[in-house]
Amino acid sequence: MTSQSTGASSTATKPALWHALASDDVFARLSSGPGGLSTAESARRLTDAGPNELSFAGATPWWRVVLRQFISPLIGILLAAAVVTLIQQHWVDSVAIFLVLSLNAALGFFQERKAEADVRALQSLSTPSCRVLRDGTERVVPGRDVVPGDVVLLESGERVPADLRLFESNGLQLDESMLTGEPFAATKHTEPLPPDTGDADRANIAFSGTFVGSGRGKGLVIATGAGTALGEINALVQGPPGKSPLQELTHSLERRIGLIILAALVFIFIAGLVLGNDVSTMFRTSVGLAVATIPESLPIVLTVALSLGVSRMAKRNAIIRTLPAVETLGSTNVIGSDKTGTLTENRLTVERIWTTAGLLDITAGTDGTDGDQTSDPALVRAVLRAGALTNEATLSSEDEGLEYSGDAVDAAMAKTAVARSAVTERDRTAEPLAHQPYEPHLRYSQTVHTDAQGRRTLYVKGSPEAVMNAAGTMAREDGEVPLDQALIHAANEAMGRDGLRVIATGSRILDPGEELPAPLPPPSGLTFLGMEGMTDPPRAGVADAIARCRQAGIKVMMITGDHPVTATAIACRLGMSTDKPALTGSEMADLDDHMLAARLEQTSVAARVSPVEKLRIVHALQSVGKVVAVTGDGVNDAPALKAAAIGVAMGTSGTDVAREAADVVLTDDNFVTIVHAVEEGRVTFAAIRKTTYFLLSTGTGALVAVTLSVFADTPLLFLPVQMLWMNVVTNGVQDIALAFEPGEGDELNRPPRPPSDGILSRTLWFRAGITGAWMALAVILSFIAALHAGYPEIQARTLALTMFVMLSFFQVFSSRAENKSLFQLRLLANKPLLYTSLAALALHWAVMTWPVSAGLLELTPLTAWEWLLCAAVGSTVLIIVEAEKAARRWSHRNDPSGVPR
Repeated sequence: MTSQSTGASSTATKPALWHALASDDVFARLSSGPGGLSTAESARRLTDAGPNELSFAGATPWWRVVLRQFISPLIGILLAAAVVTLIQQHWVDSVAIFLVLSLNAALGFFQERKAEADVRALQSLSTPSCRVLRDGTERVVPGRDVVPGDVVLLESGERVPADLRLFESNGLQLDESMLTGEPFAATKHTEPLPPDTGDADRANIAFSGTFVGSGRGKGLVIATGAGTALGEINALVQGPPGKSPLQELTHSLERRIGLIILAALVFIFIAGLVLGNDVSTMFRTSVGLAVATIPESLPIVLTVALSLGVSRMAKRNAIIRTLPAVETLGSTNVIGSDKTGTLTENRLTVERIWTTAGLLDITAGTDGTDGDQTSDPALVRAVLRAGALTNEATLSSEDEGLEYSGDAVDAAMAKTAVARSAVTERDRTAEPLAHQPYEPHLRYSQTVHTDAQGRRTLYVKGSPEAVMNAAGTMAREDGEVPLDQALIHAANEAMGRDGLRVIATGSRILDPGEELPAPLPPPSGLTFLGMEGMTDPPRAGVADAIARCRQAGIKVMMITGDHPVTATAIACRLGMSTDKPALTGSEMADLDDHMLAARLEQTSVAARVSPVEKLRIVHALQSVGKVVAVTGDGVNDAPALKAAAIGVAMGTSGTDVAREAADVVLTDDNFVTIVHAVEEGRVTFAAIRKTTYFLLSTGTGALVAVTLSVFADTPLLFLPVQMLWMNVVTNGVQDIALAFEPGEGDELNRPPRPPSDGILSRTLWFRAGITGAWMALAVILSFIAALHAGYPEIQARTLALTMFVMLSFFQVFSSRAENKSLFQLRLLANKPLLYTSLAALALHWAVMTWPVSAGLLELTPLTAWEWLLCAAVGSTVLIIVEAEKAARRWSHRNDPSGVPR
């Protein structure tokens, strides 16, 4: 996020550590002054530096995106087959192939065009107008006209138009959570900082796109447009999107299948010619075999399976923006999560109250309260009352519990005090006799109220050191005692080690004649009441979700811009490993990529990291083969969300930028939903894997059977038109119906799929090989046996074709489970598969029986005995698969370390 000016002067164009320079030096380098630029000079600089807006890459021509969808060996073979079948007037097959190709191209086209919308939301962070000093007078100018050297005026509620070096600050606090991930407002000042100060700690810089929470200030523009921190994030978001594992596996499988089938077809064509077959017959045979063996329905199966996953995930509060993201969640083995708003509530909450009587933990009750007006000791109530009365938060909602707006600390203290009945809202909002708001350089605020007895009481809240310095005594249950600074320091440090932000309170009853000057003098003679420790607490259920991720073989990492102590404390509460210290952005600067990857293996927390460093973490994890999912809700998360294999954004609290860069949006902003999405992702990939196995095993059977028949001293096993029909009846819709298969129930009890597995595991490759070989052998042997038994060629071919149809019928049911026995599954769990498979058998019987279709396909009706024979032989493939599964389960039971593959 380092900002460098793109200003008009020669000195302004040199890299500068603006935060390390004094204000006078910054004015000198930018040739400006406290009164701003002249109108003429600002116009000249606007011409030189360009408008203060983000640049966006031009859109790729739509026709080029469309053409890219057809760059694949498998698609090329299908296109050739579609053209040939069109020439041969096989209209059904031609239309079916062209339809599949069109759907596949449309899906790819949508995915690529979506990537170009990832940066659109950044435009919403540009500032329409702002207040600047021109010619020494205040003017309102469009945000795009701001130039380096301009003096910008800031007030509460305004958005910072460019990166500014502050030179005046009056209680100025900025909400930088979208850049740093911290829930606390950043207090700003004007003093120079050490040159090596990290981006998140540059308290004299106001970054473009952030909001002014309170106070006022003036700043000199040091960077505009692409030179700002926001501009650097924009450049990162416009980088190339990460490719999902499914996309990589599908492309690899397509190349392998295409090359193997093309080589086999050429071999069969040449072998057929050498063995005496004519060119026309072998050409038509090769085309028919191509259609029968190429899994041309694989793209549409992928689309259907992923679309079903989208539907199921939507019911569980996860909206999928890109279809491959469904499967990617299932293969993820690292989740890098932002802390604020993702793992935590993004809302400061008082969790502990310290008094001399001890430490009270109030996290057990709902929202940190128990609602009992008499449960808190008097000392605790005094601490809460003081914090709520020295307070500027306003009540914004009572509909769903107390909700306060304003400074996060004030809101937390007011909510806790009112909810625990330490003070009423009427008392809290009563007009004070005197009030001094919080000043960062003083580190306290103070107010004077009249109590029920008519006594004027001074209440002070601030840092423990500031309140101690103004106190002489401290409150105990039996009265006031001398101040014990060591005791207070120890309690403060203990809460600080747990990542809590600590605010102390004190009070003093004013003398009757004591005056109240304006402004109030520094407090003195206080009684130290106690301290409140607050933090942004973990979301409910997140700890359990992280535990389930660990059970599923997924490492959860916290990657945040927050302080290491706070991040580690939250990680510990969530059950994440904190044995090793948190990785920090400053530490990353001294590590090369290999050392960084090794360091990431040791820790679960990365803190004080910038957007560029978050992106580097993602790349480091990917370089060692990790499938990384990144979650987040801020602008600072957008580059990593885009670069990861899958980006998960928060739908309610997330920024537009994060949502646009993500693949998945959680509508309930709950990390817990990710676990449900991971489960659905694994179910979806299992369905794709099972369907691919079915298509490849039956395709292998057809290819091997026809190849054997070419070399056998027999007529051709299948005529070209019969191979086309075989393609329709064996996997016309059954493969699509297989995509509806529900999960087997153990998805989260297994580790993520190894990347080396590909779409098919080693087990399924082996299973596809043995079943494909058996199907080919059974078909060719039945054909030869029928010929030797004196069957006419037409009846022998019909018997062989029906044998293959029955083998495919049983094979599709054996494909329903990779590890479980088919007999452990409910028959009606996948009704579409059952109905389409039975319908395919009925259609095949009807085509053989109807003279017109039988004559067209050169088929003849079979007897009942022949149907029973085909069914009996067909069921053998089911027996083979069940035997292989049983043997594998027995092997794993005797080898506990074995993991099903």
